[in-house]
Amino acid sequence: MKFLHVIAAIAWLGGISFMLFALRPASAQLAPPQRLPLILQAMERFFQLVWVTVIVLLLTGLAMLMGVGMKNAPAGWHAMLGIGLVMFALFGHLYFGPFRRLKNAVKASDWPEGGRRAGQIATLASINLGLGVLAIAAVFFMA
Repeated sequence: MKFLHVIAAIAWLGGISFMLFALRPASAQLAPPQRLPLILQAMERFFQLVWVTVIVLLLTGLAMLMGVGMKNAPAGWHAMLGIGLVMFALFGHLYFGPFRRLKNAVKASDWPEGGRRAGQIATLASINLGLGVLAIAAVFFMA
């Protein structure tokens, strides 16, 4: 369980890091009609993986918690669960809100709107990356 949990977390947080610190800066050299469809296609593929990681993280995390009993679990595990639920909700908002609007903007060739939505997604992804780091820290420092 723990192995699957850690692999899923690495995939999600690693993907966010790649998007924010590699894809986004490298694609900034492209004009919006080239940049935004590229970002959209990369996100579409990545977000399919994120849905899988959300399910794996939730199922493995709950299985580990139930295995020791909620009242016997370390405080860091409870913190990770709470932070994880916020991360899942934030991703759901990102996916069904700004990401859907980015798709619509790219389809309509509305580059200013697409740029706004890509920026909004980057902001929300940055928050989720920070929350992910906090969740990991909770397990290490709240034992």
